[in-house]
Amino acid sequence: MINMEPTAQHLIHLRQLLHANPELSGYEENTAAYITGFLKKLNPDEIMTGIGGHGILVLFDSCKPGPTLLFRSELDALPIYEINDFPHRSVVDGVSHTCGHDGHTTILCGLAEKLAAEKPASGKVYLLFQPAEETGEGAAKVVADKKFYINPDFVFALHNLPGFEAGHIVVRDGLFSAAVNSIIIKLKGKTAHAAEPEFGINPASAISEIIAFADQLNNNHPEEANFQLVTPVHINMGTAAYGVSAGDAELHYTLRCWDNDKLRNLETALINRSTEIAAGSGLQLAHAFTQTFYANDNNKEANDVVRASAQQNGFILEEKIVPFKWAEDFGYFTSQFKGCMFGLGAGTGHPALHNPDYDFPDDITATGIQIFHSITKNILPA
Repeated sequence: MINMEPTAQHLIHLRQLLHANPELSGYEENTAAYITGFLKKLNPDEIMTGIGGHGILVLFDSCKPGPTLLFRSELDALPIYEINDFPHRSVVDGVSHTCGHDGHTTILCGLAEKLAAEKPASGKVYLLFQPAEETGEGAAKVVADKKFYINPDFVFALHNLPGFEAGHIVVRDGLFSAAVNSIIIKLKGKTAHAAEPEFGINPASAISEIIAFADQLNNNHPEEANFQLVTPVHINMGTAAYGVSAGDAELHYTLRCWDNDKLRNLETALINRSTEIAAGSGLQLAHAFTQTFYANDNNKEANDVVRASAQQNGFILEEKIVPFKWAEDFGYFTSQFKGCMFGLGAGTGHPALHNPDYDFPDDITATGIQIFHSITKNILPA
């Protein structure tokens, strides 16, 4: 573990307050209101609310020529029941900050304090507190919002990473995280009496065939360029009425690949074969996509600034060989602007992201603030 600067107590309090009061994607109204109040006390040059939902965009302007930077954190929590018993555990049953967005938001608030105390030497720095990251909806809504009028030269975000030494900075040029899309496949047949299934069209056989085909599409080898996963997440058929032969069903899958084009090919393969199977069983098929995430494609120039900033602060750098299989909505920003996402180690023995016992480690907050601040100084010199 590296020697990290201690995190200020008022920021620990802020983070734990956010943790105790989580809000789901699209419903971050109270979180946004509290963060807005925190930011207003710093007297930024501009603060805009209601961006892409409950998003907040804050400006610190040098009033001198120079690049425009954007740093992003997330406001939303997850529909996961927390099992921790510390005083700041979630007070909302079934909702928790088990991905660390409370910590990321606190880091950005800490950066805001530094920029308020010392304006950028040149250019502009925007801080974006983004809603609805977990559903893959927030980034696109933010960029489409008329109040998001900026065209940043670079965009940056970090994500805490359990499994990596606390305070280590994890970088990777090019692909950082996967392209992911979720699909709902609906099968419509005909119900019948359970004693006379021949008078109906039961989707059970078709479901079995689709499941078997989807499994054949998997290549869970992330070290390979043709890595792809089709993961079943929910299946429902008929009702628990034992006198009825089911007549409809739904299959929910999450699909992921290393780039957006390959993901489209994977989607097409699953849809086409499922349509053939349904037709062969006399079923009607419909499908819909939900929770779409772009691959995070890191710009090397932006990554090199992160590397330099880490080295200047004595932070240990880790070069990731293989991309992460999970998705992050920041991929939409890197598809639109030059920038990168990098990792901030949360500890080798720390509970994993999205686990019910996860809690963001406050010890790494100061490290996140410092590397963000160093990035601004390296790109916006006097």
